[in-house]
Amino acid sequence: MYHQPHTNVKTWRPVVLTAGLLFYTHSLANHIPIKLKYITSMKQILTKITNGEVLTREQTCQIVRHIADGEYNDVQISALLTGLIMRGIKVDEVLGLRDGLIETGQPVDFSPYRVIDIVGTGGDNKNTFNISTCACFVVAGAGYKVAKHGNNAATSTSGASNVIEHHGVRFTADSNLLRRSMEACNFAYLHAPLFAHGMKAVAPVRKMLQIPTCFNLLGPLVNPCRPAYQLLGVANLNQMRLYSSVYEKLGIGYGIVNSIDGYDEISLTGNFKVKTNTMEKIFRPADLGLPTVRPEELYGGATPDEAAEIFDSVLENRCTESRKNVVLANAAFAIKVIERDKDIAECLAIARESLESGRALACLKTYVELNSKNL
Repeated sequence: MYHQPHTNVKTWRPVVLTAGLLFYTHSLANHIPIKLKYITSMKQILTKITNGEVLTREQTCQIVRHIADGEYNDVQISALLTGLIMRGIKVDEVLGLRDGLIETGQPVDFSPYRVIDIVGTGGDNKNTFNISTCACFVVAGAGYKVAKHGNNAATSTSGASNVIEHHGVRFTADSNLLRRSMEACNFAYLHAPLFAHGMKAVAPVRKMLQIPTCFNLLGPLVNPCRPAYQLLGVANLNQMRLYSSVYEKLGIGYGIVNSIDGYDEISLTGNFKVKTNTMEKIFRPADLGLPTVRPEELYGGATPDEAAEIFDSVLENRCTESRKNVVLANAAFAIKVIERDKDIAECLAIARESLESGRALACLKTYVELNSKNL
């Protein structure tokens, strides 16, 4: 709690002691120290990590607050991220970092809509086309509310933000405009840099390290609207176990998918595993009545223009059957997360109807019209 300085003292200055206690004092001779807040020293944090101790959810949340406030320098942040990589991050630590990023970011209130987000962790180095973004519009076309949280490409030709912006969209953090979009076409797009302010503070360090850090895991978890449902694609089963534990503690409806051959989405290139609140199962493409797909059929293009053309061809229902089937499979499992009582065949039929009827494309067109840079 912040306390007013003693009224007889006119000039106060902050003094930070090595233990992390921040005082406001006129002079040390006044003997009137007033504790303002506690800043955990990086030495304390790193000592815990190197000793193999697990930080609490509140401790890691506090670390993000201090990073966002500029309390730690780049060397200290680099040591922290490296230490967590080497020791291995734990569930409560992920939750605390997630809490801190949401707390220091800009919120969006979509609570009346009970939205779903469809997202992948990225980093599978497969350069597939924008499967999850296509699936978002298919799900929106089926009548469900979708709040897609995304960014520019990290390892592929075109990320979600790239392909959306290619259509002339102006990104916004204006809640009124976002709600207008959600009402009109069941879809809103949340461009991550506009919301996750805490990420900016660690961006230079992450760039210098040139290796994945715990912050790579946080992208799917920091959707500023805190969706009621999420379908997440992960690149390996270790990530599936970590995220499922995180989702269970968050208490949201979730589905996590992983193609056994390393795709962070349902690729239909072979068997894939799905874990939800209520089931965990390995599927074959044939279980959905769909053929197996060759990896080269999922190629995302060599340029942003090519990636955008593939994206449009899917929603206009003029793409290859392989691309269409992959999008429908991902959309179907997203619908299944929302509609737990429906079987996957019924969810697949709902997704197919949305795409083939043109409703998914209509959602895209309405979204672009409402959010055009020309407006």
